[in-house]
Amino acid sequence: MATLKRKSGSLANEGESKKPKANGNIAAFFSTPKPKTALQSPTPAVKFDKQAWMAGLTPEQKELLQLEIETLDESWLAHLKDEVTSREFLELKRFLDKETAAGKKWFPPKGDVYSWSRHTPFQNVKVVIVGQDPYHNVNQAHGMAFSVRPPTPAPPSLKNMYIALKKDYPSFTSPPKNGGLLIPWADRGVLMLNTCLTVRAHEANSHASRGWERFTQKVIDLVAQKRTRGVVFMAWGTPAGKRVQKVDRQRHLVLQSVHPSPLSASRGFYDCGHFKKANEWLVTRYGDEGEIDWALTPGTSTKKPVVPAAVVTGVKVEKKTVDMSSSPAGKAGKTEDDIDSGDEEALEEALKLAEEEEAKK
Repeated sequence: MATLKRKSGSLANEGESKKPKANGNIAAFFSTPKPKTALQSPTPAVKFDKQAWMAGLTPEQKELLQLEIETLDESWLAHLKDEVTSREFLELKRFLDKETAAGKKWFPPKGDVYSWSRHTPFQNVKVVIVGQDPYHNVNQAHGMAFSVRPPTPAPPSLKNMYIALKKDYPSFTSPPKNGGLLIPWADRGVLMLNTCLTVRAHEANSHASRGWERFTQKVIDLVAQKRTRGVVFMAWGTPAGKRVQKVDRQRHLVLQSVHPSPLSASRGFYDCGHFKKANEWLVTRYGDEGEIDWALTPGTSTKKPVVPAAVVTGVKVEKKTVDMSSSPAGKAGKTEDDIDSGDEEALEEALKLAEEEEAKK
């Protein structure tokens, strides 16, 4: 475990240190601060004294769980603290230590194993996309199902997801240079969780049945049980479908289809409509703020545009010429459509005058 003995917080940055700095290009788009919405509030934060919890660990547990202590977001650790100290999970950590000691490289980089938890804190989860095994080649897996770091191009399954998205939202455009980085989705509340969180380099499913399945099932069950206002679960393919069998479908929306892999996507995935269905359901539960922006290209959005209200205090405002000579904008003879969307004072004044005129009739 010597490779993990670093200052607190260092592992959290290990896999993310290669990201380009924001400079007005695509990097700036990916680093946009996460907006705070009412979706964060329905699930009260669990009171969790991390230091007190750590004080109760044995020396061996502290060493085995150093990765979880340093890199698993506290919003998740608060709920998973008993699971990570279970016999099964500690045995999984011993297995990973043996892999490392034997010189066997595994992915994703240690600091990225729990990146999903940091980009999508528990209280922010709107959608859960269930994946399977992490990508097992260099510069691919970084802790989020289906996502890859640049300059790695989008893998075939992700390309097929883009096709389905384009059908749901014609305005959707694939990322520049055929990229496959899905961090923007994670920052907007989309939890992209693989069934296994690690894999030996170039050996698919090599860490299967070692304990990750129990842990990630606990994560899925936790969301289903605690996010009581409702979450959308997307389960593509038979293995993913088994993971959501116990989800309460009265409380949550479960969307299932064939996997987006080229082997099965033509059997219904392209037309599944899951991305749009998810948003339609989220809007019914949370209002417009619940809608996910699936865009991955700077300057674009799949969200419906916000249209200024056409009704003011119950009085319909007709499109007409309004004398605004006394308004702050000082623009006479212009209609509501002529007002710049950023000129809020002028718009407010115009609507007020129109309402007064309507009241005199």
